[in-house]
Amino acid sequence: MSQAVVRVGGYAPPESTHSRAIDHFARRMHEVFGNTVEVDLLHNVLDLGHPAPELLDMVAAGDLTWCYFSTAYLGKRVPELDAIEIPFLFDDLEQAHTAMDGALGEALSAATLQKAGYEVLGYWDNGFRHLTNAVRDVATPADAAGLRIRLQPNVIHEAMVATWGMRPVTAELSEGIRMIRDGEVDAQENPLANTAAYGVEHPFVTLTGHLYGARGLYANPDVMAGYPDDIAHEIRLVARETVEFQRLSAAAYEKELVERFRSEGRTVRELSAEERAAFRAPLADVIDRLRADTAPHIRELLP
Repeated sequence: MSQAVVRVGGYAPPESTHSRAIDHFARRMHEVFGNTVEVDLLHNVLDLGHPAPELLDMVAAGDLTWCYFSTAYLGKRVPELDAIEIPFLFDDLEQAHTAMDGALGEALSAATLQKAGYEVLGYWDNGFRHLTNAVRDVATPADAAGLRIRLQPNVIHEAMVATWGMRPVTAELSEGIRMIRDGEVDAQENPLANTAAYGVEHPFVTLTGHLYGARGLYANPDVMAGYPDDIAHEIRLVARETVEFQRLSAAAYEKELVERFRSEGRTVRELSAEERAAFRAPLADVIDRLRADTAPHIRELLP
C-alpha cells in the first residue's frame, strides 16, 4: 500500500524531453521507495481539453504536487522573472545554466515563493527560441517585417517583435496552435522542440536564439510540507536530478531536429555572429529599458 502519492503535471506530448523528464522522475522515485510512494503523471493537460495554465491552478489547489511551466507566464505575478525575458541575455546554454543554478536562480525562486506561492524545485531548459514562418526565408529583421506572429502573452515578447516590424498576436497555447494550423498567423517563435511538439510545419526556420526559455518546476509548499521528511527530501533531490537529465536530452534533441527539418525540405537558416547581432541591434533601447526596470538585487546578478 502506498505511503504517499506524488502527482506531477505537464503540457507536452509523451515523446518530448519534458515528458521524458517526468517519466525519469517517476522511475527514480520508484527506485528509492518501491511501491510505498505512488507517482501519478499527467503528461499533457491539453489532451484533456484544458488550457496549459490550469496546471498552475491545479498545483495551487493541491491537486498536483508539482508541475513544470514556462517562467514567462508568471511575469505578471512575479516581475522579477521578466529579467530572463530580456532578449539576447545569454550567449549560450552554459552561461544560462550557470546563472539559473546559481545566485540568479535562487533570487528568482525566492521571489516566486513570496509572490506566487510556489516552491521552485529547479529550472529545466525550454531552449533558445527561434523564428519560424510560412511565407519566406528570414535572414534579417527587414525580412520579418509585416509578418503576423503568434506569441505567448508577454509584453516583452510583443515589444521585441514589434521592433523588428512584425505584427504580434498573443494567444494562449492551445488557441495559438489552432491559429498557426489554420493560417491565421504567418509566424511563431519557439524552441525547436516546441515547434515539433505542437505540429508546426512552417517551411522557413531561422535560428535567431533571441530568447532563452526556462521552465520552472513549481511545487505546492503546503503539499510538500505534508509529506514525511524523507519523501519530501527525495522529491526535491530527484527533481534536481531531472534538471540535468532534461537539459542533456533537450540539447541533443535540438541538434536532431535541425537535421530532421532539413531532411523534410525546410529551409533552416543558421545565423552568423554578425547576422544575429543585426537582430539584436534594433532592440538596444528595449534591452536597456528592461535592464533599468529590473529590480536592483536581480539586475546585479544578470550577465
